[in-house]
Amino acid sequence: MDALVIKKAEEGSAERVGMMLREGAVGVLPCDTIYGLSGIVGKASADRLYEIKRRPQSKSFITLMTLCQLKGSSLEVPSELLGIWPAPLTAILRDRASGETVAVRVPDDDYIQRVMAISGPIYSTSVNFSGEKSLLSFEDILPVFSSLVDFIVSDPSIHGGTASTLIDATVRPFKVLRQGAYVI
Repeated sequence: MDALVIKKAEEGSAERVGMMLREGAVGVLPCDTIYGLSGIVGKASADRLYEIKRRPQSKSFITLMTLCQLKGSSLEVPSELLGIWPAPLTAILRDRASGETVAVRVPDDDYIQRVMAISGPIYSTSVNFSGEKSLLSFEDILPVFSSLVDFIVSDPSIHGGTASTLIDATVRPFKVLRQGAYVI
């Protein structure tokens, strides 16, 4: 079965995508950096994303959240980051409850913010098979992932891009793990 193609510019598309994610769908979303393969935070979505990407489960996904969702979480968030987000900056944070680390980003994109207001936090990972080059345009993504995901959101304004900058915010000073779209 082919994925449902949803145009980002369509009236109500963010709300529709948010509901689909909340109901367990997995799809491809344009973001403030590059397209992302996404599903709601939870074991079922994670298992499906690992299978689609052919990725080892030892490699976790980035969790996208709104600032409000982040502030309401059990994650230890350095105050400096609250002054930066939303931005194309991913930070590894420690969960006060479990002690585990989580890579988190608050995207600077109104569309994704509207989606997450309905769906809740979502996993996001580059659109590719593990170890392969990321697919950066709708035209490249559609033929490869259409039979693997439930939906793909089309955004003609995205033709490439740079992944987010990744830092480890569990140490001081913060350690840059990948320089990307946010300049440190």
